[in-house]
Amino acid sequence: MQQFLGLEVTGKLDTPTLEMMHTPRCGVPDVHHLRAVPRRSIWKRHNLTYRINNYTPDMKRADVDYIIQKAFQVWSDVTPLKFRKVNVGEADIMIRFAYGDHGDYSSFDGRDGILAHAFEPGPGIGGDAHFDEAETWSKSSQGKNLFLVAVHELGHSLGLGHSSNRKAIMFPNYGYIDPKKFHLSTDDIRGIQSLYGVLNKQGPVAKPHKPESAVCDLGLSFDAVTTVEDKIFFFKDKYFWWKLPESSTTTVSLISSLWPTIPSGIEAAYEVEGRNQLFLFKGDRYWLISNSAPQPSYPRSISSLGFPKSVKNIDAAVFNPSLYKAYFFVDKQYWRYDVRRQTMDPAYPKLISTYFLGIRPKIDAVFYFKRHYYFFQGSTQFEYDVLSHRVTKTLKSTSWFGC
Repeated sequence: MQQFLGLEVTGKLDTPTLEMMHTPRCGVPDVHHLRAVPRRSIWKRHNLTYRINNYTPDMKRADVDYIIQKAFQVWSDVTPLKFRKVNVGEADIMIRFAYGDHGDYSSFDGRDGILAHAFEPGPGIGGDAHFDEAETWSKSSQGKNLFLVAVHELGHSLGLGHSSNRKAIMFPNYGYIDPKKFHLSTDDIRGIQSLYGVLNKQGPVAKPHKPESAVCDLGLSFDAVTTVEDKIFFFKDKYFWWKLPESSTTTVSLISSLWPTIPSGIEAAYEVEGRNQLFLFKGDRYWLISNSAPQPSYPRSISSLGFPKSVKNIDAAVFNPSLYKAYFFVDKQYWRYDVRRQTMDPAYPKLISTYFLGIRPKIDAVFYFKRHYYFFQGSTQFEYDVLSHRVTKTLKSTSWFGC
């Protein structure tokens, strides 16, 4: 929690942590557990309806109508989304003010504390936004500013999670700024446009990237691939796909939705089997994810692993559980790292083509599964038998997805 909220990571209930815990905030959780890997739900169409079910007595109805309309406009100004208010029937996004236990298993806790919450896109309660009537709502700095909270909650209604960027409206804790001076941060814009695309005001609407279907695109290559417990993760740009090896179901998410502090564009990854440790590499830095949580003393320089200064980044990495060694591939060479001793083995680097017969440089990604390495080079994948030291199959890079 300290790391996500930008506090010094002490592991103790110190004064800054307690102050942050007592700051009013959104009721949507910040961090997901790895065993329940999130999939960011989105609306499948761009024309959505909303309805204000009831009104707070703190404000004039006309003011509430105007503020909610302006909150929706914040998101429609940067995406192809359009919103229309309806006064009767079921709308895509239902908005209501409520006290305490109001029937959605997410009770409000009275003044301050949790201000509001919203549900990700979907049928039924999906997309709905609820505001705690125990708060004093206003259009100014008095009480809680409805516009600022509404923009945040409607971000959830559209599929965004919380951001660890304090300048983002999707940061979970409430802070007042003059609504007249408000604008979405780059972090907010990047997040919503990754879901719905960019509004091109000079012509037709630009179509959003669809990572769900892109996994079967011809020529697709991956940045990194690794096992994570019983799953396989495939990294590409800001996304990752994950699946169980024997299942036909594939889920795609933003890297930031699972690990908000980890950058996009991961270049190499490997898991130390049995330790619940996942190492992620980008440029000359690497991160440790332990028991699904990014560790506070990271990122660190790859030079701390024993690499010379001439190595600026790692192309691919893999862990062999039989040898308890990690292999790092850089251009035409590879290094071998002793995980127990935490040192590079002597006499390395060596040429990839000399030891891994049939594997040519440069390697995009590699992972270990059932006594085989799977090497990814562009749109091609090579199954490599660890015992016989030879390539046993040549596959498409997307073969794990049934493409």
